[in-house]
Amino acid sequence: MTHPPGLTLPKFFLYYESPLKLVKAEGGGTAGWRLSPDTGGWRAANNLVDKVLFVGGDEIHEIDRSEFVWYVEQERGRYLRGEGPLFALYETVRGLEDTIREERRYPTTREQALIRGIRRRTFVMFEEQLQQAGDPGADPTIAAS
Repeated sequence: MTHPPGLTLPKFFLYYESPLKLVKAEGGGTAGWRLSPDTGGWRAANNLVDKVLFVGGDEIHEIDRSEFVWYVEQERGRYLRGEGPLFALYETVRGLEDTIREERRYPTTREQALIRGIRRRTFVMFEEQLQQAGDPGADPTIAAS
């Protein structure tokens, strides 16, 4: 899909509370990728490009890069289970969030920073695994900025 002149990519959105990214497509144009809650990978969502750019609606919210990483990892950590270091980090965040919820309080500044740092790290780890598995929507560099 050709993107309009002056469009800066990547762009990040929540589409019906699901993370969606628009990126430069191979050969030019714009490609849409939506997070798959079943696998944590990316599903092509080119059918949503025009809708999020030109139509809009109450169910579409543009977010910044750090919010995108946060939402992606929140979804992955909530729905995916497995073994290894990546899933141990997801469990750490779940444990912190459970404690905060049980104590009926807001997270401390330190807890917020710890969760944010873990989510950035797990984003990169998960995206690298997706790249190695051949997922064309994977991009660990998104968390770098």
